[in-house]
Amino acid sequence: MRIPAGQAAVDDKPAAWGAVFAMALGAFVLVASEFMPVSLLTPVAAELHISEGQAGQAISVSGAFALVTSLFIAPLAGRLDRKMLLLALTFLMMVSGTVAALAPDYTVFMIGRAFIGVAIGGFWSMSAATAMRLVPDHQVPRALAIVNGGNALATVVAAPLGSFLGSVVGWRGAFFAVVPVAAIAFGWKVFSLPNMHAAGGVGPGHAFRLLRRPVVALGMAGVALFFMGQFALFTYLRPFLETVTKVGVSGLSGMLLIVGVAGFIGTTLIGGVLEKSLYRPLIAIPLLMAAIGLSLMTFGSSVPAVAVLLALWGLVATSAPVGWWTWLARTLPQDAEAGGGLIVAVVQLAIASGATVGGILFDASGYRASFGLSATALVAGAALAWLAARSAKVSARRA
Repeated sequence: MRIPAGQAAVDDKPAAWGAVFAMALGAFVLVASEFMPVSLLTPVAAELHISEGQAGQAISVSGAFALVTSLFIAPLAGRLDRKMLLLALTFLMMVSGTVAALAPDYTVFMIGRAFIGVAIGGFWSMSAATAMRLVPDHQVPRALAIVNGGNALATVVAAPLGSFLGSVVGWRGAFFAVVPVAAIAFGWKVFSLPNMHAAGGVGPGHAFRLLRRPVVALGMAGVALFFMGQFALFTYLRPFLETVTKVGVSGLSGMLLIVGVAGFIGTTLIGGVLEKSLYRPLIAIPLLMAAIGLSLMTFGSSVPAVAVLLALWGLVATSAPVGWWTWLARTLPQDAEAGGGLIVAVVQLAIASGATVGGILFDASGYRASFGLSATALVAGAALAWLAARSAKVSARRA
């Protein structure tokens, strides 16, 4: 794996594995916090006297703030000790969970969600480059796998655990449950992270200049449509399961657990697939997800059919981001940090757009409109991935 400029691995020092695992725990808290509203839309909406579509905007607002943060964190990281930045972002996770849990109204609740958005954008933009500085060059792949393991674990447990906690201690208790875990991650980072003084960064304009390359522009557009399509459906999965499939609380937790476990399996398998072909999975996965979304509209009243379809959704949807990060590393090996900030911004904008437009359609016309939007965006994303593949081949011939 090639290390971006200014992020050379420290081969003359022992690996800081404690710090790597602390970052993995931080990744777990972030992902669990980011998608907690998915399994709690109904009770949040009921208590705050808002619609389920409005409650879904809790994901939209976090995505919007993550977008802005991801574009501007690189200049800050270039001038400040990364340890201090990571600690500040971890503390912000604790503040976010507390504010959301204690929110007396919708406005305060959304402020809490904005805080987690800042933490999301900052952490994911810095995480890969930071992990590269914690271990020698030959151990970087293992370190990155551990950090992303926190993400995969949260994908498995976040939604079903949120649904379960919501039924036991209420949605406020579920949101607050992430605070002590974030506090543990904060303390662990204090003692395990070394001081990491970065050598001058680049401005946000550099990331946008990467879009002048056709393969980058097409790929980023494909990323945007993929995540928009995914979250136009996934954000409103709970009300669909409750009103169409008609599952109870235990059935809802089971369905979400199926998605999570299948996603964990998909994440472990996608690496071997990507070694054989990079672009084929990036094209096939969104097409399969579009077919699943349309099938849910047809077989939504059948519990067994929905369980199978959601297992397939989790298997491919959770593994797809690994494919796009691999694409980034292969396409921009010398600009991985700038490209990382750009792709995080694109992903968060897409998540916010998908949740927002999906919520508007859900409130106005029901789940079929949201799921139809999802399928359309996913098919368009597959088309752009195909165009990116052709552009990459043209560039390779010219090189």
